[in-house]
Amino acid sequence: MDQSASGNDCKNNFCIDKLIAARKSLKLSLEKSRTLGLALEKAGPRLEEINQRLPSLEAAVRPIRADKDALVAVGGHINRAVGPAAAVLKVFDAVHGLEKSLLSDPTNDLPGYLSVLKRLEEALRFLGDNCGLAIQWLEDIIEYLEDNRVVDGMYLSNLKTSLKGLRELQNDGERVHLDGGLLDAALDKLENEFRRLLTEHSVPLPMSAPSLGEQACIAPSPLPVTVIQKLQAILGRLIANNRLEKCITIYVEVRSSNVRASLKALDLDYLEISISEFNNVQSMEGYIEQWGKHLEFAVKHLFEAEFKLCNDVFERIGLDVWMGCFAKIAAQAGILAFLQFGSTFTESKKEPIKLLKLLDIFSSLNKLRLDFNRLFGGTACVEIQNLTRDLIKRVIDGAAEIFWEIFVQVELQRQSPPPQDGSIPRLVSSITDYCNELLSDNYRPILSQVLVIHQSWKQKKFQEMILVNEVLKIIKAVDLNLETWVKAYGDATLSCVFAMNCHWHLYKHLKGTKLGELMGDSWLKEHEEYKEYYSVIFLRESWGKLPGHLSREGLILFSGGRATARDLVKKRLKTFNEAFDEMFRKQSVWVIPERDLRQKTCQLIVQMVLPVYRSYMQTYGPLVEKDASSSKYAKYTVQGLEQMLLSLFLPRRERYGSFKGRPTGSKIDNGVDLRRTASAVA
Repeated sequence: MDQSASGNDCKNNFCIDKLIAARKSLKLSLEKSRTLGLALEKAGPRLEEINQRLPSLEAAVRPIRADKDALVAVGGHINRAVGPAAAVLKVFDAVHGLEKSLLSDPTNDLPGYLSVLKRLEEALRFLGDNCGLAIQWLEDIIEYLEDNRVVDGMYLSNLKTSLKGLRELQNDGERVHLDGGLLDAALDKLENEFRRLLTEHSVPLPMSAPSLGEQACIAPSPLPVTVIQKLQAILGRLIANNRLEKCITIYVEVRSSNVRASLKALDLDYLEISISEFNNVQSMEGYIEQWGKHLEFAVKHLFEAEFKLCNDVFERIGLDVWMGCFAKIAAQAGILAFLQFGSTFTESKKEPIKLLKLLDIFSSLNKLRLDFNRLFGGTACVEIQNLTRDLIKRVIDGAAEIFWEIFVQVELQRQSPPPQDGSIPRLVSSITDYCNELLSDNYRPILSQVLVIHQSWKQKKFQEMILVNEVLKIIKAVDLNLETWVKAYGDATLSCVFAMNCHWHLYKHLKGTKLGELMGDSWLKEHEEYKEYYSVIFLRESWGKLPGHLSREGLILFSGGRATARDLVKKRLKTFNEAFDEMFRKQSVWVIPERDLRQKTCQLIVQMVLPVYRSYMQTYGPLVEKDASSSKYAKYTVQGLEQMLLSLFLPRRERYGSFKGRPTGSKIDNGVDLRRTASAVA
């Protein structure tokens, strides 16, 4: 029993141990299950990811299942494409390595900057050439892969899309896709440097420049040689990148502005003057004289310098380029305004003074003819050429028209009345001065040239003495006018004063002049003699009759007593006074403009009248001086009478202005108008 119990106890212990071991095993299994559950829970997303990647993995391992020959061939295609692609990538890296240098300021080291830029251009050229080759090889690979089904369709589609984008970029031709805009940025910096160099070294020409001589002044280049060399170096790179037009625009803008600044100091506001302002004769001479000097200065100093500089800077590019550049500078700087001013003047109203100014314009243009042909003779300057030709034609036509009209106008004036005061008609003084001016060394060769050109345009035969013959006709017409006007006066003595004035004026003012030489000594002598002739007649028929009123007849032999003698003296003095007063009243409004002729005439009158009056008053004055009414008879003292006679024939300035002799080059009076109206000669 004790054994049986002991055996049962052992059996029970064994069972308990097994239960404990089973419980431990179960617990361990539960823990493993829990761990496995957690692991499975974590592995779920990864399995999903693997599941999603299975198609690509399948495509990746597909070449293993592809044809052996196809797999061998694809290797060769890949090797051929890798070489160009690797080279392209290497150059891309080099391009990015240049970025820092090219984005810096080229001012400090322009040669170095240009060198780096040239390397960039070469790199882009290489990329442009080889990118296409690399793309072509890649396209060949894709075509082979597609034909042999070596790769998955989706992968193939992605490759095709990428290559299509590359091909479009290449065909676009814009280098910005190759260098990210680096080249354009560098070229912009070069353009700015081009402008800076020009601006900093473009200084307006000082107006203290030496005065112009007769010969052309070839101005030195206005920019230092080193600056020109830098500009040329910059131009080389910009032209290589199709930026020539931008360079020309910058150059024209800067240099034309510089020329305008030089001209501004000359005060050229008059170039904008209107036609109505030109009709003011007073302003003509000053404007035209300024215009000629300023045009010569502009052409010989400013445009000449610009012409040479354009050649220096752009000579390597070609004649058409730098001539076109110069043409734009000239047009924008103001040459067109000079030519337009001349054209505006030709449209103003016709007056004799205008002829001289037209000749001045022609002379200025003719002096600059060789300069104009050289500077503005190219096809690029066609607008300047057309304006110049048009101006010359207007000047020649206008000058010839006015010149041929002079004779007609002199004839028209013949029907006009002569001056009421016997003074010199404005026609006589103005036309003689005018013709003398035309025959001067300043105008005769110019006018002759103008007339010859005008005749040739009309296909008329050349006449060597055309100017001289026409002037002779004009002066002979003036002579005929004088003869007509002398006969037009109702008062014979006033007619004599008028004749004296005119003949003396012609003799005095033409003697020793070009016109006087043309008319000849005999013609001048004839006018001097006519003056003397009319002077004698004038004195005889007017003042020469006064002494006869102071006759002594009957006074010496008279025996009728003192009272009777007094009455006779009174009567004769009264008659003298009345005749003197009437003659003085009438002639005090007459005019002898020439001082020497006036003084001589007055002296002759004094010599003719005063001695007789003095002697008469000394002898018979006492008979009437004590009379209560003596002032009626002894009306004038000898001194008073002399002063009155010496005051005769003075010009009334407030009515006629100064009658001093006209200086050479003075304006012709408006009384001679080229419009066909018979205006008064006075």
